[in-house]
Amino acid sequence: MKLALFAAVTLVALTGAGHAEEADDIREANKTEAGTFNTRMYAGAPGDKAYACFVRRYDAEHLARHPKQKVASMKLLVSAEVDEEDRQLHNSFRLGFRYRHRSGDFDSSGSCHHVIFAKEGNEVRLGCGVDCEGGGIGVALSKDDKSAVVRLEQVRVWQHNKPDEDAERSLVAGADDGIFRVDRTDASECASLVTDRKELAALRRK
Repeated sequence: MKLALFAAVTLVALTGAGHAEEADDIREANKTEAGTFNTRMYAGAPGDKAYACFVRRYDAEHLARHPKQKVASMKLLVSAEVDEEDRQLHNSFRLGFRYRHRSGDFDSSGSCHHVIFAKEGNEVRLGCGVDCEGGGIGVALSKDDKSAVVRLEQVRVWQHNKPDEDAERSLVAGADDGIFRVDRTDASECASLVTDRKELAALRRK
């Protein structure tokens, strides 16, 4: 009886240790995957601060082929910065766009906490969200890293320079607004998305 009990306890202990090692392996793999993705996103090791800018202005031919697309142009700024407290690299996003049949500039922003494996194949995406249940976006990279692929279902947006209560809306994915391919360009192209003067100066130095 004692021998059986000892064997059972030993098995539980070994199983627990095995699960702990497996969890450590998963965390290490995720950390490696995140590091690889960040190097691709920022075209090199991001260091303490880095930016990646992607822009797309849809021409008349494209819009004619996608008559239900609401967005006429889009800018995406992804940034990375090492937090002073935890010394970890934190990603964030800023999204700016113009509607096809409405005037004004609209934008959204939020934090990107993690890199995830997409359910479709082996695509890796940056998962980004807007505070207070404001939806979010997924950001992947093309195979050559020259473009970003933005996927969304719904994301809260604001009209530029207007109070939240007057301009808060959501960009909702319809038939032609769920996936956007935006092309990598110079970081200065995304300067209009930055309001902080110090950050704007840092962006323009990139």
